[in-house]
Amino acid sequence: MQTTFSPEQLQDPAIQRSNEILRACVHCGFCTATCPTYQVLGDELDSPRGRIYLIKDMLENDRDPDPLTVTHIDRCLSCLACMTTCPSGVNYMHLVDHAREYIEQRYRRPWHDRALRWILARILPYPTRFRLALLGAKIGRPFRRLIPDARLRAMLDMAPKHIPPVSRNDDPQSFAPQGPRRKRVALMTGCAQKALNTDINDATIRLLTRLGCEVVVARGAGCCGALTHHMGKTGESHATAAKNIRAWADEMDGAGLDAIVINTSGCGTMVKDYGHMFRNEALAGDAARVSEIACDVSELLVELLPEGDPAFTRNTAKSEIAGIDAPAIPPEGQGPVVAYHAACSLQHGQKIKSAPKDLLKRAGFRVVEPADSHLCCGSAGTYNLMQPEISAKLKDRKIRTLEAKAPEIIAAGNIGCMMQIGSGTELPVVHTVELLDWATGGPRPPALDRDGTSAQSVPMLR
Repeated sequence: MQTTFSPEQLQDPAIQRSNEILRACVHCGFCTATCPTYQVLGDELDSPRGRIYLIKDMLENDRDPDPLTVTHIDRCLSCLACMTTCPSGVNYMHLVDHAREYIEQRYRRPWHDRALRWILARILPYPTRFRLALLGAKIGRPFRRLIPDARLRAMLDMAPKHIPPVSRNDDPQSFAPQGPRRKRVALMTGCAQKALNTDINDATIRLLTRLGCEVVVARGAGCCGALTHHMGKTGESHATAAKNIRAWADEMDGAGLDAIVINTSGCGTMVKDYGHMFRNEALAGDAARVSEIACDVSELLVELLPEGDPAFTRNTAKSEIAGIDAPAIPPEGQGPVVAYHAACSLQHGQKIKSAPKDLLKRAGFRVVEPADSHLCCGSAGTYNLMQPEISAKLKDRKIRTLEAKAPEIIAAGNIGCMMQIGSGTELPVVHTVELLDWATGGPRPPALDRDGTSAQSVPMLR
């Protein structure tokens, strides 16, 4: 794609980067085939190609964003399916991130939009505040019909029925490995996840220590910054990310780290991009070091559990399956049926596609996938709160295709997807790591009991 930025404009590193991305686009339109919003709305401007034209026009002309441009950029999920599809390697993620920052700086939104974004930015990244908000949502849910704003109603609808107690495992500390230490890793405990589902971090710590890892929860680490980053609030997101970089750099320079483990794939995509985000700042070196060793928990587990490793068969406990005394790990093809939902941030953002499924299969689960496994469920961070109508359509379609596989359990690697899908199905939705922890000697995932899953249809693997 030809661009016409002036030499003066190209002195700006952000414009320079966007120019590189724009020039890589050959406007072939392949991206429209996998864009969820284009499939739902059928508007070219709600496709990556259409948004690229809007962004190009806005940046080249150095003009203030207009409502039309803002509307179509806001509708983007940042699912990054377009980046998987693109034959030219267009880094749409960095381009739309720049556009959002530009809009935030130069466009004055209606007061109710500004208020909602301010509230989300002040609550979601802070677990204690978020817990209080969830309690308030439970109280307010019976009155949802009296609320005129669909986005506020969506916030009430998304609040979980069960709010878990605070887990002290999320406090700064170190967990010793069981047996000889193989690795020393930092676990990113996150922000919203600590308020929504403490079982995930607990299962991750149990599993990694069982496999010989010392697990460190670094003092000072917290929210990855993605929630505010995707609102274009770069100052806030960079301040949050900088705390993580400093906390993990201190650990790397102290006792050392072999990996920074992340079990929320949306956060993982963000942390792996810290090197780019801070490339022109004083923290550039440490940010690059952090990004280099950041990994999704499934990536580390593939390394810790190579093919042929006996970890999945060490536990000889028995369980009752339809009256038969069965081994802890059922023979292949006889375990619980798990529908695996591939989070966009994992399969498109981090290009991790097979590892979680392969691990589940090796653990004895029968893994199935929906027909539209490449498409977003509509969660996308705060998208389901700010674009509830589009999000609801994507959620309904995803649940239909998951349930069409007749699973007993739905598994995913991202808390946002879990909450989104869980709000529309009666099936238990758990994190992949919870099932792997269960299969290697950990407790049965609590969600299976809360959702009334029978012991006969889902045998205990421990």
